[in-house]
Amino acid sequence: MPLHIRDFAATEAVRKLAQARQLTLTEAVKVACEEALARDQASTPVSERLEKIHERLRAARKTGEKADKAFFDREWGE
Repeated sequence: MPLHIRDFAATEAVRKLAQARQLTLTEAVKVACEEALARDQASTPVSERLEKIHERLRAARKTGEKADKAFFDREWGE
């Protein structure tokens, strides 16, 4: 899928990153985006990230089955 960057400063930044890390231009764009997304996620408070997980767990349907205590005891070496 083509991506055309028509901003000189952006193009130069990608080229500098690619050269500094010995990457292709495509790899440099990918790495930069992944690192930016990771920083954004890390800046989200843990409580907010956990809340999303809790929402999914609360929305899951109940099976009505009970946990197999003997199985979990074996797994935990008890």
